[in-house]
Amino acid sequence: MQPTPSMTPMTREMQECVEACMSCHTLCEQAMSSCMQLGGPAQMQIMRALMDCSEMTRMCADMMMRRSPLSPQMCALCARACDMCAEACMSMPDDPQLMRCAEACRRCSEMCRAMAGATA
Repeated sequence: MQPTPSMTPMTREMQECVEACMSCHTLCEQAMSSCMQLGGPAQMQIMRALMDCSEMTRMCADMMMRRSPLSPQMCALCARACDMCAEACMSMPDDPQLMRCAEACRRCSEMCRAMAGATA
């Protein structure tokens, strides 16, 4: 019997990518809370990027954990969302919460990009 993708154990790289996605998701959620307190039009643009990234990273992690055949495409899209979010967060360099989020987004983007190129 040929093992199905859901029967094969997760690779170390996949597990690390899931962890990077979940860390990014958490930091995006925390940064949203910070932005809501500040308000203003600049924060609204950042909020949109944070919301998109938060949802994408959570969904990407979920899809990798269940070995979805769509995971590589989801990882590629997640990397784009993370790049956009990191850029938005960098527009507020004096905000330490947004800088931590930008760093997590860049790490997640790098890992997702690598997973998108991997063959499952």
